[in-house]
Amino acid sequence: MSDDDDFMQDSDDENYDFEYEDDDDAEQGGDVDVENKYYNAKQMKADAPEEAIEEFLGVPGLEQEKGDWGFKGLKQAIKLEFKLGRYDKAVEHYTELLTYVKSAVTRNYSEKSINNMLDFIEKNAEDEAANECMEQFYSQTLESFQATNNERLWLATNTKLARLWLAQKDYPRLTGKVRELHKACQREDGTDDPSKGTYSMEAYALEIQMYSETRNNKRLKV
Repeated sequence: MSDDDDFMQDSDDENYDFEYEDDDDAEQGGDVDVENKYYNAKQMKADAPEEAIEEFLGVPGLEQEKGDWGFKGLKQAIKLEFKLGRYDKAVEHYTELLTYVKSAVTRNYSEKSINNMLDFIEKNAEDEAANECMEQFYSQTLESFQATNNERLWLATNTKLARLWLAQKDYPRLTGKVRELHKACQREDGTDDPSKGTYSMEAYALEIQMYSETRNNKRLKV
C-alpha cells in the first residue's frame, strides 16, 4: 500500500461518528476550525511535509476534549515523521495517540486505525533505526491494549513482532513468541481454535521459516 493509498483509505473514516450540532453555533464553529486545519495540513503533506506535521499536531489542541479530529491529526503526523526518519518524535506522538483509544474513539475504529498504522510502519521501515522504532510501536500497542482484552489486535501485533524478530534473526525471542501465539490460538482443552486459524497459520509459517534458516530439519519435519 502506497502512502497515498493509505491516506485515501484514511479518508473513508473522515465522517466516522462525527456530526455537527445544528443548535450550537459556537460548537459548530469550533468543529469547522478543527476540520479546516486538518484538511489544510493534508494539502501540504506532499510538498511541505515538515509544515504539514506542525499543522497536524496543532489539530488536537483545537478540540475541547479528545476526539476524532485530534486522533486523525496525530495519525497523519506520525506517518510523516516516520517517513522523514524522525523516529523519536513518531514514538512520542504514537504514545499520545494511544491515549485516545480508551475513550475518545470507538473500539472498532481504533482497532482498524492502529492496525493500519502498524502496517504502514512495517512496510516503510528501511533501516535498523526504523526497526527499533517499529519494535517500540509494537510494545506500546501490546501494553496499551492488554487491559482492554482486545484479542484480535493482540494477536495481530504479536504476529508482526514475531515477523520483525525473524527478519532480525533473533531466534530465541522468536521461539518464545511463536509458542505464545500457538497457545493463544488454542481452546482451553488444548485443541486448535478454528476462529483463530489465520493467526495459527501465521505462527506455523514463521516457525517453518525459522527452522529452515537454522537448518533444524528435525523440528522442520515435525
